[in-house]
Amino acid sequence: MGRHLEWERDAHDWPNREASCFVQAAGMRWHVQVMGQGPAILLLHGTGASTHSFGALMRLLASDFTLIAPDLPGQGFTQQPPREFLSLPGMARAIASLLRALDFRPQIAAGHSAGAAVAIQMTLSRLIAPRAIVSLNGALLPLGGVAGQIFAPLAKLFTAIPLVPDLFARRARDPQAIERMIAQTGSRLDAKGVDFYRRLASDPGHVAAALGMMAHWDLRSFASLLPRLNVPLTLVVGMQDRTIPPSQAEQVHEILPQAKIVRLEGLGHLAHEERPDLCAAAIREAGREAGIVAAGAS
Repeated sequence: MGRHLEWERDAHDWPNREASCFVQAAGMRWHVQVMGQGPAILLLHGTGASTHSFGALMRLLASDFTLIAPDLPGQGFTQQPPREFLSLPGMARAIASLLRALDFRPQIAAGHSAGAAVAIQMTLSRLIAPRAIVSLNGALLPLGGVAGQIFAPLAKLFTAIPLVPDLFARRARDPQAIERMIAQTGSRLDAKGVDFYRRLASDPGHVAAALGMMAHWDLRSFASLLPRLNVPLTLVVGMQDRTIPPSQAEQVHEILPQAKIVRLEGLGHLAHEERPDLCAAAIREAGREAGIVAAGAS
């Protein structure tokens, strides 16, 4: 097997490292970042990412909100999960266990890509009771067309072959391969941002957890539950997103007409990393509309 991430060796320059801690919950050792003061916000990253993706966004919000951002099970510096926590409902339960251990009750839940689905699942399952949810290029519906027909089966196949994560990780050690992968999302990151993803994708365990997450999710069942959501939802959409089609936000809006769409022109799937200021503004506005007063508000 290839090299695995180690905190002391690989996270010397991790964004907001001073806010990091390790917490035992749901049978796992979690890497969690906690910072700021004021109303509580839960931040959940997308598949294959980590807390690093919220680095600048957290710094922008920390003056007015208390923020908690975990690495999802098996990803980043969080321990590999039992199989039961790889499904969407299972991951929701695992994160709820973490929040109980931290005695953290979010008033706003914000998630990027798959993290948005987790936040909504937690809300629908009454594991959290936020007053507002913000989806950052959320993966909330099954992919359509050919991609939707082959994506999950391929992920399931790859997870069944033990050597696949190691092969992916070896390939990811080529910086140009990661640059191409990020470019395919429609986003542009600086060299430092690319390097964080290179480190993550070079860890076979991280790759295996991301593949396992994709293989065990059932977004069709999840989408059937969306009409039950009665918490204000803001859909922040990078209009150049090549991973989750921007049109998906319109489909979600048809299911939930009360949802608000915030369109960010010229930004891709990693819009929260490209322009964290715009995403912070959207989160603040969602909180304001829900009557959540920031700590710094007069």
